[in-house]
Amino acid sequence: MSAPADHQAPPAAPSAEEAGRRVEEVLDRLTRNSDPETGAAAEELVRVLMDFYGAGLARIMHHLERTPDGTGPHAALRTALLGDPLVTSLLALHDLHPEDTEARIDRALYSVRGRHPAETAGFDPDTGTLRLRAADAGGCGCSGADGTGRQTVEAAVSSFAPEVSTVEWEAAPATDEPVLLQISSRPPAPATAS
Repeated sequence: MSAPADHQAPPAAPSAEEAGRRVEEVLDRLTRNSDPETGAAAEELVRVLMDFYGAGLARIMHHLERTPDGTGPHAALRTALLGDPLVTSLLALHDLHPEDTEARIDRALYSVRGRHPAETAGFDPDTGTLRLRAADAGGCGCSGADGTGRQTVEAAVSSFAPEVSTVEWEAAPATDEPVLLQISSRPPAPATAS
């Protein structure tokens, strides 16, 4: 039997949004296809499990926060956990995440910045509406968030800040800077026989 590898990638997990949608579908099916008592018992089961997992997560966060200056042996683990989209969405779901919504939105945008740069134009906590705009992609004159890019950014925001219910995209502000053209040298002309 071989020893487990220390640096294996964690298994893929559904997003908090996908999991929530699936739980609602199952509960709807149970209440629709059974007597009301069975549906109520299923809802109670979900609440009990949520409370249990929430208490466990609270205990984990308590142990990670015990180092007052944040530099103790658990600081690296805490940083890794807060940077993990699944862990972040679970902590936010249970209202245990130590960062506020704006910090988690920034963390989400940072997680996709290299591929799909976007920046916050504003967040309304009362409605859950986040306004974003495509950020400059490095001076090439190309947009930072096409349709696929927008989906990637929105999925990251959903994982890190599930309280964001709506994402609205604004046009990037006009700039007076001209678009840079890529100019390269002309390829050498083929030699002619004389």
